[in-house]
Amino acid sequence: MNIYNRPFDDQSQVRIRLETIAIFSILQKIKNKELTLLWSFMIDYENSLNPYEDVRQEIEMAASLAVESITPDESVLTAAKEFESKGIKPRDSIHLACALKGKAEYFLTCDDKLIRRATTLDINIKIINPLRFIEDMEVN
Repeated sequence: MNIYNRPFDDQSQVRIRLETIAIFSILQKIKNKELTLLWSFMIDYENSLNPYEDVRQEIEMAASLAVESITPDESVLTAAKEFESKGIKPRDSIHLACALKGKAEYFLTCDDKLIRRATTLDINIKIINPLRFIEDMEVN
């Protein structure tokens, strides 16, 4: 969820500005059908908790770009419990489980701790910062 909120964070920090630029670039590539976006019930849930109506609506619009929306089921709950047992926070575990169910190649996050902890997971998803994702795309 943090990647969708990043453009609304304090842009005076260079890292936040660069991540915001990367996120806008990724969203443009999604709009141009160069990349595909998976959405999930967990993103909708976390977005519903946002106290800022305008931000909530902007993030809801991103959902319309998704090719698929992952719904909860037993496989998501089982995977999330496994991730949580390996030190991943509960909500992050559900996000990752949804990405796994949707067969995502990448999971983008601005959370450095999640990126570090996710290295212990035995999943075939590259968990990466949006800025690093753009850098990887440009190299490949």
